[in-house]
Amino acid sequence: MRSNVDFSPFYRSSVGFDRIFNLLENSAQPQASDKWPPYDIVKFGEDKYRIIIAVAGLSQDDLSITHEPNLLVVEGEKSGEEELQYLHHGLALRPFVHRFELADHVTVIDARLDNGLLRIELKKEIPEEMKPRRIAIGSTGNTIVGESSRQVKDNHAA
Repeated sequence: MRSNVDFSPFYRSSVGFDRIFNLLENSAQPQASDKWPPYDIVKFGEDKYRIIIAVAGLSQDDLSITHEPNLLVVEGEKSGEEELQYLHHGLALRPFVHRFELADHVTVIDARLDNGLLRIELKKEIPEEMKPRRIAIGSTGNTIVGESSRQVKDNHAA
């Protein structure tokens, strides 16, 4: 299923935004209807995030977290137990996979399992060379070729 939005005009006039357009097109596709286990995504300030997944009944050995470029994959599967005869089996301990699309420069800084909740701490860390910088303005009369480029490199914004 494709979205009703035609992105072709944007492809003609932009370079390097393919990932964004692909995300927008893929968001219109139906996702898996199984939302188990439930989870929350929380934002703290400008650059910190937390994903909390309810994984009651699973241990650290039953969980796997993989950070790929722009993708966080959380998988869980209850390790094999001995054969039990259940009189009532209401706990949903089935395998699961959650995939979270991450923005550029978002990294996992911590993951903890506490009281049946898996907490994954994320932080957006923009590299120094990508942060805004102040550009020195020189006069046009006395500029030596090469000198102005040195000024730009040496005058980073604080």
